[in-house]
Order: sequence, then structure tokens, then C-alpha cells
Amino acid sequence: MLDPNATLTLAERVADAAEQLGIPTALIGGTALAVYRYTRGTDDIDLASYVDPFTHLGHLERALASEGLHTRLSQPDQEDPPGGMLSVWEREDSGGEPVDMVEVVNFLNPFRLGGSPARAAILRATTLSSARLRCVTLPDLIALKLYAGGTEDLGDIVQLLALNGDADLGSIRAIAAPFDADGRLEGLIAEAGQLRGKA
Repeated sequence: MLDPNATLTLAERVADAAEQLGIPTALIGGTALAVYRYTRGTDDIDLASYVDPFTHLGHLERALASEGLHTRLSQPDQEDPPGGMLSVWEREDSGGEPVDMVEVVNFLNPFRLGGSPARAAILRATTLSSARLRCVTLPDLIALKLYAGGTEDLGDIVQLLALNGDADLGSIRAIAAPFDADGRLEGLIAEAGQLRGKA
């Protein structure tokens, strides 16, 4: 089971090491959902990056390994939408499996054409008051979820919109529209409104 305090501390170490190497990062995934009032189970903390995976992620992996952390770097290929992933952990369970893992999810894949909302999302991310971490804004988180497009991602959007009734829908539409290839956003907004009305 995830230890939130231990994993948050590790995420701060990873973000600090990345920043020293000129790699901006921002919280995404389940932890970012919790920042915006939607809490669901998660096995790790995800940090987004947007850098050349073959150079920058390797530099970050070596820097973290030199601090005594465990690391595993997965490079991208033509079939992989993300641009590689760096998994980092400090402890392992009795079976040798990673515990309280942080994953740096990189969104620049040199093998794939087409834009991603990640670069702008990372640049617009704001610092959390309770940690040395930056988190993507709500409109950017919705754009990232729309871009991912999985069933769970779309469900997350509905929950985020339902739990953040004061959200600026104009900003959400403007930021997410370029990544709404299937025209799903308006239906998700309507679904969230119905869910909020039943609460």
C-alpha cells in the first residue's frame, strides 16, 4: 500500500534532481486528481516531463541512482504514445518489489508525430503550498485526460468537473479543444452537470 508521506518526499527529491538538470516537471495522475478534490486509489506518484528521452531522462536516471535510489528507465518506441518513463523507488518489499514508487512520465516521443498537451501543461503548472512540487492546472489536467482518452480517463474528467463546479469552463474548453478529436468534451461536461445535480 502506498505511503503518501514517503512517496511525496521521494517525489520532491525526484523533482528537485530534475530541476537541477533543467527538466521541468509537474504532478499528473492520481495525485493531481486529489489536488482537485477527486480522490481515488493510486499505486504511485506521477510527474510529467517533456524532454528528449534519450538524453535527458538518462541524465536524470544517473543522478538519482548516484543518490542511492533504485531506477528503471523505459525508452519509447513507435508503438508507445508516451516518450519513455523513468521509475524511481527507495524501498522494496520482502519479495523485492518496488514500494512507494515515483514515475516520471515523459511526453516527448521522437517517433510519433502530433502534439501533446503536456508541454504547455508543465509550463503553466503551479507550486503546491504544502510541498516543493508543481501541479498542472485543472484545465490542463482535463486536456491531458482527454488526450489519453481511456475509459478511466474520461470518467476522471466527469468526476473532476462534478467536484469543481466553480471551474472556468471557458478556459477548460479553450485548452482542451485541440485534443478533443472525437468531440467528447461537451458530453462529459453535461454528464458532470447531471451528476452534480444529483448530489
